[in-house]
Amino acid sequence: MRLLPLRVEAEIGHADGHQLVAEPSPSFASAVALGPLELALEPSSRGVRWSVANRGDLAVTVRSVTLTFELAEVRLPVRMYRHGYQSWSPTGVATLGVDADPSTLADFEFIQAAHHADQRRARLGELRSEWVTLLADAGGGGPLLLGFDGGHRHDGTFRLRSVGQTTEVRAEAFLGDAVLRPGASRDLHALLVAGGDGSDGRDLLAGWADQVGRAGGARTDAPYRVGWCSWYQYFHDVTEDDLRANLARCSDWPFEVVQLDDGYQAAIGDWLATNDRFPSGLDGIAGAVAAEGRTPGLWLAPFLVAPDAEVARAHPDWLARHVEHGVDRGPLRTWWNPPWGGGDEGFMYGLDTTHPEVLAHLRSVAAAVVSAGFSFLKLDFTFSPSLDGGYADPGRTPAERVRAGFDAVRQGAGEDAFLLGCGVPLANVVGVVDANRIGPDVAPVWALTPGDEVVPGYLGMQPAAAHAFQNTLTRAFTHRRLWLNDPDCLLLRTVDTRLSAAAARTWAHAVGLSGGMAVVSDDLALLDGSARSLLEEVVTLGRASDAEARAGRGARCPDLLEEAVPGRLEVAGHRLVADPTDGTSHLTATGEAPR
Repeated sequence: MRLLPLRVEAEIGHADGHQLVAEPSPSFASAVALGPLELALEPSSRGVRWSVANRGDLAVTVRSVTLTFELAEVRLPVRMYRHGYQSWSPTGVATLGVDADPSTLADFEFIQAAHHADQRRARLGELRSEWVTLLADAGGGGPLLLGFDGGHRHDGTFRLRSVGQTTEVRAEAFLGDAVLRPGASRDLHALLVAGGDGSDGRDLLAGWADQVGRAGGARTDAPYRVGWCSWYQYFHDVTEDDLRANLARCSDWPFEVVQLDDGYQAAIGDWLATNDRFPSGLDGIAGAVAAEGRTPGLWLAPFLVAPDAEVARAHPDWLARHVEHGVDRGPLRTWWNPPWGGGDEGFMYGLDTTHPEVLAHLRSVAAAVVSAGFSFLKLDFTFSPSLDGGYADPGRTPAERVRAGFDAVRQGAGEDAFLLGCGVPLANVVGVVDANRIGPDVAPVWALTPGDEVVPGYLGMQPAAAHAFQNTLTRAFTHRRLWLNDPDCLLLRTVDTRLSAAAARTWAHAVGLSGGMAVVSDDLALLDGSARSLLEEVVTLGRASDAEARAGRGARCPDLLEEAVPGRLEVAGHRLVADPTDGTSHLTATGEAPR
């Protein structure tokens, strides 16, 4: 397969919506005028460096700029490694002409906004991947990698489609309707291209992640983590008594971190006030954890605000706006979770992270919780600032809005705090977080059925052990290259669960072999000696795998491009082979490290 330049495009806004401007560009070797915009291109053997400038007299709203290639000398069918947008977005392999973009089944922008850079419906027949992709055909000559060299300036989307007899690949710099003033220019993240005959997709992904991590100053030096989290046993109903009861049992367990999850706060957005189930307040909770010799951890959804939260009542101007056809329809709803309440049927509003006072607020909250004793912060639902809406600074891209919020939290928390991203557009936060969740929530059930699907096409983002397992394999290459991987929690209990013993063990082994964080989320009173033994096995595997990752030999998924849902993971002389449909597996010691 070869890439042949075809044209450049820009999608720009005007009074009635968006307009697509396209020009042929057979070489990508010069400046190209696209209406009022000028695209400067610098191709090389390794990709294309580019920038966009507004040469007109009026401000221009830029949705995206795109390089379109023909995929030449290709033998159909073409398979695409589809990297998901954020933590929970499914990552796997799809086949052009067989599989569909989930948005074409749902056409529901509220959900699409959480799982794609561009929240609009994709074209029928189009496949898309975020930030990076691999393309492989039936010729067996080796896959091609296309990836952007960063993600803090803007998001990047790859779109694969058939146009007549031609297979097109579009590399899209997504600016999300950012306003470009007259005379202003923006450097775009470079497009990187690698691979071809004899290449290995896993090596290509690892090499890309190494390059992006170095360029972005990835924080990859934090120690391997073993911990306990309240979420999957107690969910929103956790109490201080629950936390203290488990703390009392921690002396027999190797937990370094004890993290209190969702359920302690007075309201979403009012993070420094606890509800009546936590009478000791944040200081008392952190003190109790620290007294047991553990690092206190705390969950926050820092960019969400409940409509009835004190911060929303006191600062309505801090909220992003829902703008429809130029009309302000009120605060922008960015998520929905009925158990949170909030006064609007479970809908939450999004903070405007382009507002200077919002950034000062985020710095203050982060500093306060660290001062209270929490040096491990899990930051959840952090895609919120990426949604289309009205913001104080219309010149910021969605990626810049997300990054600004994370930067503010980092500034307030300090360099020594451990930040774990979750529900986060992954490309946006390299260099600011220490770890990222890399898959959907696990759950005490292995697989879901089609009848469990809430939104058509998006079953894979719903909580299930099989979904977390898939992303743990398909994103294994990011560990210690872009951040520390968080596969999500182990589930060791044998009651209050629909996981079979075999499936629970498969998930535990996948977590261990991944080298990522090992966190238990069970009531410790429910666990017996076999659970303790399984955790010890996970930690032993995890430390060995993590050491290999530090040396550049992290876990590999051998069947990454062979199966839509892979089932094999190898590292440090061990091989896990699983059946993704039912969670059965076997783990073997190979006596050799994978190449």
